[in-house]
Amino acid sequence: MDIKSVIRTIPDYPKPGVMFRDITTLLNDAQGFRSAVDALVLPHAGTKIDKVAGIEARGFILGGAVAHQLSVSFIPVRKKGKLPWKTHAQEYALEYGTDVVEIHVDAIEPGEKILLIDDLIATGGTAEASIKLIERAGGQVAACSFVIDLPDLGGRARLEALGKSVISLCQFEGG
Repeated sequence: MDIKSVIRTIPDYPKPGVMFRDITTLLNDAQGFRSAVDALVLPHAGTKIDKVAGIEARGFILGGAVAHQLSVSFIPVRKKGKLPWKTHAQEYALEYGTDVVEIHVDAIEPGEKILLIDDLIATGGTAEASIKLIERAGGQVAACSFVIDLPDLGGRARLEALGKSVISLCQFEGG
């Protein structure tokens, strides 16, 4: 299935000049959703993955499904203040200011191999912060997988510069 064909593009959202890549149409297409999850799982079949970490919020949907298929547990990577217990936190830069992602302190055992999942890689800031967070908690990021790559924004190159394997199911040119 051509996953790219079931992703909606919304021009000028959330601001003028941005082409928003909306995966809700993919999630709403049973065959498309299944194909995307299968394609995210396939590169890791037969490899050692202990847990899947999904970045808030669409990474929860995809990561949960991937974790289920791999028969491993799931780690939510959340925005600051959303998790109810003790957390590890990692700050990262935004266009105007900073943000923070967190995981529970007991989410990862030292040495566990973690597959990081999100819907889209753009600049790579949130993914890089998630990698640093996972590694600080003692995990090893085995790979980073995304449905969409926006290569013009440099996120893939940013993560590969950290020595991480990056997999995407489709690419859209531009931002």
